[in-house]
Amino acid sequence: MTLMFTFQAHSPAAPPEQPTVFVVDSDPASREALDQLMSSAGLRCQTAASAEEFLVGRRAMTPACLVVDVSLPGIDGLQLQRLLFDRTELPIIFVSRLADVQTSVSAMKAGAFDFIIKPIVNDVLLGAIREALERSRTELCNRATMRALQYRYESLSRREREVMGLVVSGRLNKQVGGELGISEITVKAHRGKMMRKMRASTLAELVRMALSLRRSAPKDEADLEVPSELAYTHPQARAIGSYARG
Repeated sequence: MTLMFTFQAHSPAAPPEQPTVFVVDSDPASREALDQLMSSAGLRCQTAASAEEFLVGRRAMTPACLVVDVSLPGIDGLQLQRLLFDRTELPIIFVSRLADVQTSVSAMKAGAFDFIIKPIVNDVLLGAIREALERSRTELCNRATMRALQYRYESLSRREREVMGLVVSGRLNKQVGGELGISEITVKAHRGKMMRKMRASTLAELVRMALSLRRSAPKDEADLEVPSELAYTHPQARAIGSYARG
């Protein structure tokens, strides 16, 4: 079996560091107060009066979080959360005047970062925002790392990908050559080029990369076939597999 991925190549650029706090609240006084609070804390703030206004705005992929009132006209806060379900780099902090347990539980179950009852205690909100921005920064860095890995994988030739798939599944060079119908010397040459392109210094590191590629491959964009023994054949791979599953 071979390890196959179909990805669009991306430039492996790290996310720029310009954190932004997005505030969505229909009350002009609340928006102004939150804007001033963000400014006093040295945070960049962008406000919107509705979910619709927020959704049509242009946003760079920088560390950010969303502070949103649950009770919005039109698309409400929980509906906006559902629309942003795949934006894991944008943690959502809900604010509300009503201590509605059912609403807060629904928001948290759907992945909200925090739920704060108005009137807002500034230090509580700022603490939640800083933690949310740190989560966003981590998520974006992880994505940048993954894009770099995908970029390197895309640089492999078809034969190098075949060799990689067989190597991480535990085949020795002689076995790889037998399955691909090429000499062991040729396998070693392809393997060396593949390891350099992937920037893997050890087999364990290569297996870890293969596991990351498998986990990150979008179902609608990836043609993925990874040997079932990927995480179990080598002692190094077994340790990596246990770590990944944990």
